Amino acid sequence: MNVAVVGTGYVGLVMAAGLAEMGNTVVGADVDAGKVARLKKNDLPIYEPGLEPLVVRNQAEGRLTFTTDVGAAVEASDIVFIAVGTPPDEDGSADLTHVLAVATAIGQHLNRPKVVVTKSTVPVGTAEKVRAAVARHAKQPFHVASNPEFLKEGAAVQDFMKPDRIVLGVDSPEAEAALRELYEPFVRSGNPVLFMDIPSAEVTKYAANAMLAARITLMNQFANLCEKVGADIEQVRRGIGSDARIGRAFLYPGPGYGGSCFPKDVKALCATGREVGAPLEVLECVERVNGLQKLVPVGKLEAALGSLAGKTVALWGLAFKAQTDDMREAAALVVVETLLAAGAKLVVHDPKAMDEARRRFGDRVTYVEHRYDALRAADALLVLTEWEEYRVLDVARARSLMRRPVVVDARNLFDPARLREHGFTYHSIGRP
Repeated sequence: MNVAVVGTGYVGLVMAAGLAEMGNTVVGADVDAGKVARLKKNDLPIYEPGLEPLVVRNQAEGRLTFTTDVGAAVEASDIVFIAVGTPPDEDGSADLTHVLAVATAIGQHLNRPKVVVTKSTVPVGTAEKVRAAVARHAKQPFHVASNPEFLKEGAAVQDFMKPDRIVLGVDSPEAEAALRELYEPFVRSGNPVLFMDIPSAEVTKYAANAMLAARITLMNQFANLCEKVGADIEQVRRGIGSDARIGRAFLYPGPGYGGSCFPKDVKALCATGREVGAPLEVLECVERVNGLQKLVPVGKLEAALGSLAGKTVALWGLAFKAQTDDMREAAALVVVETLLAAGAKLVVHDPKAMDEARRRFGDRVTYVEHRYDALRAADALLVLTEWEEYRVLDVARARSLMRRPVVVDARNLFDPARLREHGFTYHSIGRP
């Protein structure tokens, strides 16, 4: 099939490459000329495991191309996906400016019947706004659909190529037939394609992310409780995770959720609830508590070191999670700014997010290429991201490098007993 994906950010790029891998002819369109020029050279603007080989292979074989000419991309395609950003507005609601601008361009270049699909995460009712924007200029019939994405950063290629479900909101047989044909190769193992009405599909995306965000936040609250009563959150996690009604996923405590989805989507869903007179009070609390959780590691450093002024803190992990270079809403953003304001000196390391960190922090922190170099004369080590290479700590080496043997492990990667046996003052999340 001939497909246009407008927007080559995180979602759009993964989708364009994945559809091309299945034999479709895909055009990735973006108004950012610099980004398009990089993509044509196979220079990806994001780090995502497994994505670069897909882009390289499908460009070489002619199935995937990139352009700044959105109109030409629309005209060449039968299905057009809108995958541009929806940043939060001042009130937390999703800003649909870019989505509706693309919809207008689609209407202006609608040279034959097409299916127009919102892939961006958008609040309920957006499809009707897209329909109206296209219709103002369209001289050909078209169909509108909603296809929310459920990609996990760090596993997005796997999630797209082998989805556990595909959600499609449609209101016409033509849209259903086209999207069923497009996605049939992805679900041959029997995972479901869930067709539903468009508003339900739009709500499903937000509801799923909000549910997971609430789960993470509740576990963090349990962890904080465990510290007060002498319980161990790791034991609690195993106990509740073995309940078939709950399961094991998203039960790991930490320094709060971040990234491009959960913070933005929780805010947007809360804004929608307020707008329609159905306030989502639990989610309002989730957002507030998650913000407080990002300060917990700082409190642990203060408990261990006293005043942070003049102290050197080695920080391992800047991305909001492992296997990505994404620092959007990362705990590191709050932690770094708070530590700097308290007068601490920071030496930071991350396997993939160093360039993004330099863009955000400039020369206010010191960057090192090897994680152990951050420990030289450090008063404490703070671990914020669960990268695999951080999971084993050479305690003898660390002890020899550090000025003070203090570790604040916000991801519970290390064995408390082992570190204490080697003379470390060790703090984690929710463990005694």
